[in-house]
Amino acid sequence: MGILGAIVDNSSRIGKEESVAMQIAVEDFLNTSNQRLDLRIRNSQGDPLQAAIAARSLINTDQVQAILGPQTWEEVSLVAEIGSKSHIPIMSLADATPVWATELCTFLVQASPNKLKQMEAIAAIVQRWEWHQVTIIYEDKDFSAPAMLSHLSDALQEVGAEISHYLAIQPFASSSLSEELQRLKRSQFRVFVVHLSLPVAVELFEKAKIMNMMEKDYVWIIMDPFASLVHSFNASTISSMQGIVGVKSYLPENESRFQDFRYKFHQRFSSEHPEEVNHEPSIFAAQAYDVAWTVALAMSKKKQGRQQIKSNILQSDFDGLSGKINFTGQTIAPAHTFQIINVIGERYVELHFWSDGRGFSETIGESDTFKSSMNALGQVFWPGGFGYAERMESTNNCQSTENWCSNHSNIQTICSSGTTLQELPFHLPYNFLPFDGTFDALVEQIHLKNFDAAVGSISILANRYQHAEFTAPYTESGLVMIVPVRSRTRQKAWLFIKPFTNAMWVLIGATSIYNGFVIWLIERNHCPELNGSISNQVGTLIWLAFSTLFSLNGNKLNSNLSRITMVVWLFMALVITQTYTAKLTSLLTLPRLEPTVVDVFALQNSNATVGCAGASYTSKYLEEVLHFRHNNIKNFSRSDEYAPALRRREVAALFLDLPLAKVFLAQNCKSFTMTGPTYNVGGFGFAFPRGSQLLPSVTQAMLKASEDGTLQDLEKKMLASQKCMYMDPEEDEHLSPSFSPSYFWVLFIFTGGTSSMALAIYIFRAYNSMSMSEHNVIWKLMMAVMKHRGNQRGRFSRKVSDIALTTPTISPNATEY
Repeated sequence: MGILGAIVDNSSRIGKEESVAMQIAVEDFLNTSNQRLDLRIRNSQGDPLQAAIAARSLINTDQVQAILGPQTWEEVSLVAEIGSKSHIPIMSLADATPVWATELCTFLVQASPNKLKQMEAIAAIVQRWEWHQVTIIYEDKDFSAPAMLSHLSDALQEVGAEISHYLAIQPFASSSLSEELQRLKRSQFRVFVVHLSLPVAVELFEKAKIMNMMEKDYVWIIMDPFASLVHSFNASTISSMQGIVGVKSYLPENESRFQDFRYKFHQRFSSEHPEEVNHEPSIFAAQAYDVAWTVALAMSKKKQGRQQIKSNILQSDFDGLSGKINFTGQTIAPAHTFQIINVIGERYVELHFWSDGRGFSETIGESDTFKSSMNALGQVFWPGGFGYAERMESTNNCQSTENWCSNHSNIQTICSSGTTLQELPFHLPYNFLPFDGTFDALVEQIHLKNFDAAVGSISILANRYQHAEFTAPYTESGLVMIVPVRSRTRQKAWLFIKPFTNAMWVLIGATSIYNGFVIWLIERNHCPELNGSISNQVGTLIWLAFSTLFSLNGNKLNSNLSRITMVVWLFMALVITQTYTAKLTSLLTLPRLEPTVVDVFALQNSNATVGCAGASYTSKYLEEVLHFRHNNIKNFSRSDEYAPALRRREVAALFLDLPLAKVFLAQNCKSFTMTGPTYNVGGFGFAFPRGSQLLPSVTQAMLKASEDGTLQDLEKKMLASQKCMYMDPEEDEHLSPSFSPSYFWVLFIFTGGTSSMALAIYIFRAYNSMSMSEHNVIWKLMMAVMKHRGNQRGRFSRKVSDIALTTPTISPNATEY
């Protein structure tokens, strides 16, 4: 008969379950193999010294061949030293045993699976809801905490998140716990990962509920050992944990062997521990059963020397209640599968399973479909109800998030509107606090991590990247020049010709003269005032060209041809006259402004003084890049100083960042304008500490707001509120251009064609009515022109005169049509 020792903490739920499970394992082994084992259990009460005393008693007095437990590393470290000296295998049930411990203590065996993969399951949950910062709450004296924190930090970084705050809890320090929770509440922390023992965790959640931290906008994630013991809580404790999500070790409860164990455990546990409200076994009971069974098998083999028992233990390979039992070195295989639970009502519900390398699934099995996220696997009940955590996020001292927007109303509007925050896939609580200092000093504070972020009109500059990182610019970037404006219509004497282009005026004159000539030619034999000397007739023709429509009534016209010509001419003149009147009216009523300075070279050549905002980089840019003299650059610390300085000619021009320039011009569009090129600079962005996990999400949110037009709409509304909209000089140049012939070419073709047709008909009919002698005169005239084309002008003129003297007068009756 072999003797097996065990050290448990019977004052804890885990110790009670382990004790009962070990007894059942020994009894089952007897029933299966017909080999009797004597189990000697000692109670350490969670005290490492008591555990060491119990180990010496078991070895020296009871002559045990192996010891199961204890459950904490503080106890295991003392027991392992005693066991190694006596060559007694110690089966550690602690959460994590360091590698060096098994190397130093050759008879120490890590029998509790390493659960560090649990950290990756937690990171997968954080990734699913796109949180980026979490707060970890752990016990100050927990030996397993360093390894757990390291693995959790690495797992979170893999999914783009980080541990923003560490809170170490002193066990059983009630006042300290309340103070720490109050500090967390004030600091706006929202996503918490809890790694605490059962009594400390219960106290934490009871106080959190009293402080209203178990409500909407809070997220709580628990892990082992606490998560695997949720089933043992009473109704009062469960009521303080509503909405908690847990990651617990997977326990194959549906297998027949486990069902048999559960039945036996329920009977024995309820009998030995009636004070417990729930008698269901947890993963710790199953692991204790498997460890006892493993040692029993090792001790049942021949040659049961202490060294041989250890060797037999490490060669174990079978399926236990908690999973596969095999060892690598002196350590049992780690756990790879975990269960996701959600506390709702009086118990918890099983949401999903998570397996290393495979992700989430609804069930466990070889044929199961695993998914990388929890999107399609059900709805989670968070504190406050379903769906409330969809836009949750913790922040690193969020109450200190800085905003220096007050000096510039446009930036303040963008900051306070929450446009970027609305595009984030999570909720980001924040508070705006003013910073009394320069932007360079503010960015340096970001470097010191005194603030989480800085928002406002912060220029993105190369030298600032040594202190912080920046989002993409949220406004148009560039440095522009603003100058006073003056009237473009100051030459008012010539304003009357502005409605039409020069070509239009020439065409109107030519058309009028041509139409006047046609009417004069047709009507000259009927109107005595159209005859007379050549100079008189030329003057009459010109007068007729521009005044016929107003002074010569249509009733006085004798020819239908001239009447048709005049009607078409009248229609064209009416349209042109009305257009001219309307255009001239607009020129007299609308302001026409132009910049007083057109480019930087004019300022440099005139040795003018220029102004800029107080930002140091602007002054440096003007001096080093645009080559203004240092003495010719004036810095302004306040935006209300810009306009008076320009009006009093203290500065000839003002250089501002484009967003600030737009706001200034929206308030002063009647007096100043933007001119010259836009000089490329970094633009405005938000600053974050280097390596901040929030930076990628905020940048992405800003780009979304820009791409869908939200930022542009916000800018338009902001500028419209100034009630003096900015007008680009180039746009003003084309608002009311002078009219060219291209606007009226149809009218000109119509009236010209009509006049030409009337003239052609008149000439044709006049020619037909001439006598033979008159035809001969015309023929001789044409021949003379052709014959003497190259002769001197005097001779040609005499020939023409001779012919003309013999030309009879055409009868007036010949032209009456």
